Amino acid sequence: MGTNFYFSHYGYDEDEERGQHIGKRSAAGYYCWDCKTTLCEDGILGVHHGKNFFDKCPLCGKVKKEESLSKSSAGRELGFNKTAPRAKTGVRSCSSFTWAINPAELDNFPKRKKLIQNEYGDRFTLAEFLQILQECPIQFFDLIGKEFS
Repeated sequence: MGTNFYFSHYGYDEDEERGQHIGKRSAAGYYCWDCKTTLCEDGILGVHHGKNFFDKCPLCGKVKKEESLSKSSAGRELGFNKTAPRAKTGVRSCSSFTWAINPAELDNFPKRKKLIQNEYGDRFTLAEFLQILQECPIQFFDLIGKEFS
C-alpha cells in the first residue's frame, strides 16, 4: 500500500503520460515522533516487511496512541484520512518516503504551479508536497535513479 508522486514540466491532463517519478509514500507503522524512532523491532529497514512492533517506544517508554483510519497513515493511503498532513508528537503512525530522484532536485521545481501529482490525479504545489513529506520521517534513498512502483 502506497502512493506514487510524479512531476511534469507541462502539467497533467487526462491524455498525458505520467511525468518524472519523484517517489512513493507508504504507511510505515508506529513511530515515536519525540524520539525519532520506529517501533518496528527490525528497525527502519523492517518497517515494510517486519511483523513485530513494540507496544511502546523502546527509548522513552511512551505507549502508542491508537488511531482510526480517518487519522492514521494507513488510512491516508486507503483514502480515509483527509486531514492536512502534519508532523505529529508522541507515538503515532507514520509514513516512509522512497525517493526516485535526488531530493535536492526539488530546488529546481516551480514553486507556485501545481505540477506534482499523485497516482490518483491529485495535484500539489511544491509547498504542498513538502507538507506531505512532514508525515514521512522515514526516508529511503537507495532507489534513486531506479525504476520502481
